[in-house]
Amino acid sequence: ETMAFSLSALRQPAQLVRGLSTSAAALSAKKTCLHDLHQKHGGKMVEFAGYEMPVQYADLSIKDSTIHTRAGVSIFDVSHMLQTHIKGADRVAFMESLTTADIEGMAVNTGSLSVFTNEKGGIEDDLIVSKTDKDFLYLVTNAGCIDKDLPYLQSNAAAWRAKGKDVTIETLDGRGLVAVQGPGAAAVLQEGMDIDLSQLYFMNTVVGTVFGIENCRVTRCGYTGEDGVEISVDPAQAATLVERLLQSKKSSVKLAGLGARDALRLEAGLCLYGNDIDEGTTPVEAGLAFTIAKRRRQTLGFPGAEKIVDQLTTKKWNKQRVGLLAQPGRAPRGHAPIVGPIDKAAVGYVTSGCPSPCLGQNIAIAYVDKIDAKVGTKLLVDFGKKQTGVTVTKMPFVPTKYYTKKN
Repeated sequence: ETMAFSLSALRQPAQLVRGLSTSAAALSAKKTCLHDLHQKHGGKMVEFAGYEMPVQYADLSIKDSTIHTRAGVSIFDVSHMLQTHIKGADRVAFMESLTTADIEGMAVNTGSLSVFTNEKGGIEDDLIVSKTDKDFLYLVTNAGCIDKDLPYLQSNAAAWRAKGKDVTIETLDGRGLVAVQGPGAAAVLQEGMDIDLSQLYFMNTVVGTVFGIENCRVTRCGYTGEDGVEISVDPAQAATLVERLLQSKKSSVKLAGLGARDALRLEAGLCLYGNDIDEGTTPVEAGLAFTIAKRRRQTLGFPGAEKIVDQLTTKKWNKQRVGLLAQPGRAPRGHAPIVGPIDKAAVGYVTSGCPSPCLGQNIAIAYVDKIDAKVGTKLLVDFGKKQTGVTVTKMPFVPTKYYTKKN
């Protein structure tokens, strides 16, 4: 999800940054079904992706909230994300015409990270697509891209119907979406579920009852690098669900906002649309080749398939997404140039960066020339008058703890 802001800006409320605003614009922002709950619990509200959202809460700093998530349980409101059902007999072929996913080959009630691509092979957005045992596919796409994603889906569906195909788009407007993340998440949730979480693995999805609330879709996923789930819930019941979770004695459960969410996903080496991936970056360049399913590399049929598969086949592309560990000093920030240590020639640019609360050092995601993408390469982030040394490193920065079958 697009979070075009830096944690330094969050510590300076007067400083407004792209995509995150505490200005009068927030007054006209949309509100999620959990808005009143955020205010009740001391949420500092800001405008983000057209919604009024909590950036942090009164009881924890962003740093402490990030650390807490990796030790206990944090609850994030992600109801601003677009939830969609793709229906009709041709729904699988339809979505495969727009994304790189092998939906046909998915097991029922499983999902996958995928991307919408354009004819140049660039990424229009990332999404989670799940193949349910019902008569629909379940999509979760980014709040910041609703204005382009939804018309794109609807116009393509209309074109398919004009050709006699059966596909319809149904948005779940206003429905709650709650992310419960952290090592204690399963214990906290299991006592109130009719779902056996020991059998619900990463990217599995199922409908059940959660703390007495029926028809909750529970998907084992999240964007923090920790174990956890996202729960799609009736908006009228969302606050009740969160309050019940907060009362749990199975683990320390806290609310968390956009600030911790951004630090957590960066530590996990995860991309944010508009920061680390965009229309001009291919999945291969972004290190997301795993989203291009094996069968789709043969069948093609998605926008830009030829260019993307050519990159995979020839191993030829120019820029590469990498992780950077920085020397002490100023933290790398988005758009900062990266230069070679000897000739100071530009070799890339930072897309996201922050002081890592869990590592205690500055980290960043960047694109560099492929020749400079080897782990261990020493480079410099150029701040103008000053420069900071960085080392190319593997991601994630903090090991992920997804609940997979090998666990």
